[in-house]
Amino acid sequence: MSTAKRKAPAMKQKQKEEVNVKALAWIGSVVVVIIAAVTVLLILNQ
Repeated sequence: MSTAKRKAPAMKQKQKEEVNVKALAWIGSVVVVIIAAVTVLLILNQ
């Protein structure tokens, strides 16, 4: 008797985690750039 082989899942959970990491990195870098720009403007305004 042969047993049926199970197919691997089409989408792995690792891909979702990878996308979340990239999104968090983008959001974090944008926040850092905005904070740096505001800091420079405040320093130049004095």
